[in-house]
Amino acid sequence: MANCSITSNYNSKKTSKKPTSTSLTGMKDVVSIILGGGEGTRLHPLTLTRCKPDINFGGKYRLIDVPISNSYHANCYRIFVLTQFLSSSLHHHISSTYLQNGKTANQIEVLTAEQKPTSKMWYQGTADAVRQNLDYLLEHPFEYFLILSGDQLYNIDFNKMLEFAKETDADVTLATLPVTSAEAGRLGILKIDDENIITSFHEKPQEKTLLEDLKSPLNLLKKMGAKSSKKEFLGSMGIYLFKRKALTNLLKDDNRNDFGKHLIPSQVSNGRVAAFVYEGYWEDIGTIGTFYEANMALTQEKAPFNFYDESRPIFSNRYDLPPSKFSNTQLKNSLFCDGCLVKATEISQSILGPRSVIDKNCVLYNTYVMGNDYYSTFVNDYHKFPVRPSIGENSVINRAIIDRNAAIGKNVQLVNKQKLMHYDGKNVFIRDGIIVVPRGAIIPDGFIL
Repeated sequence: MANCSITSNYNSKKTSKKPTSTSLTGMKDVVSIILGGGEGTRLHPLTLTRCKPDINFGGKYRLIDVPISNSYHANCYRIFVLTQFLSSSLHHHISSTYLQNGKTANQIEVLTAEQKPTSKMWYQGTADAVRQNLDYLLEHPFEYFLILSGDQLYNIDFNKMLEFAKETDADVTLATLPVTSAEAGRLGILKIDDENIITSFHEKPQEKTLLEDLKSPLNLLKKMGAKSSKKEFLGSMGIYLFKRKALTNLLKDDNRNDFGKHLIPSQVSNGRVAAFVYEGYWEDIGTIGTFYEANMALTQEKAPFNFYDESRPIFSNRYDLPPSKFSNTQLKNSLFCDGCLVKATEISQSILGPRSVIDKNCVLYNTYVMGNDYYSTFVNDYHKFPVRPSIGENSVINRAIIDRNAAIGKNVQLVNKQKLMHYDGKNVFIRDGIIVVPRGAIIPDGFIL
């Protein structure tokens, strides 16, 4: 798989001298704040029982593992994870993965939404979540706040972003990437001058005239390292690096709730907001469609997201499970985690999470099976937990997401015969044309969709 690369370019006035190298110790001035409280309504039904950053990705990971791992590799002074919605499972994952001794035990801290004498409200948005924790965050001696989303995929070197921020002396630095017109409507789009200072910012612009005005000159994009002439816009990645004083002043002066919609445009009008350009893989997991496609991309021979870089591993919880076992199964372009028991006839371009059990004569195409927390249980009086989570014999599944601990009966066909884009059924849904079986669901024998 190809490694992601970083591109950052500076105006000649800013780079007439060699940029000062930012060593790992330089990131000791930076604290990482990961926003992990998202409800994720567009990812329903995967968020019926968990928050968005806690969703399993790539078989063995959680979405939250990506920003935590990138922050750790940058040697950030501290890593704070802000949580709120259905956070119990996320807390358990963070505790079992990062807080049980090891290198990260004293580096990561979880800040939950809580009532305070000055505020008894839940977080009202991304900026409000940071604002409600600001007094505590300011107790620590760091000069920069790195604010990250808990549900994005990337492999970015934050050391380079800090180096760029210091070279430009920006109060705020946004991580950005070149995007096409088709992608522009779902991102914050910005324009910059020839010194990489942002002069205009609009969140998810839709009007054609506005989009036309937000196009970046191709010669400027080329100078910044953009490789495709079709990518005429600069999109915000939702990654912000604030100077300490700039963030505290902005949160106090502008009491609105969201960074992308409110505070970033406000700061742009004040000046000294710079754009750090990233030329690599990035995906915002906002819908079932984007989540599914990001997982399926991992089955490609040259996957865009690289999990195999030993110098920058993505951390996650380790399972004490036996090797996976396959019996007379034809495999093609698929990923398998530990503990799988597979008797299927064919599995193609699919992902099987830990303890996945696939019975004989099954066929799976383009499907993500998240796996199970157990093989079988004696507890059969609780409706949310099937006795034996598995995919029953003679079943055919195509373009689907099977959440954890689901039990699919025998002779089931989940193939979306009517090519529906949206469907709500009992224990089965269709979103963006993708079949989704929720966590712990039971699909009866012979069911066809």
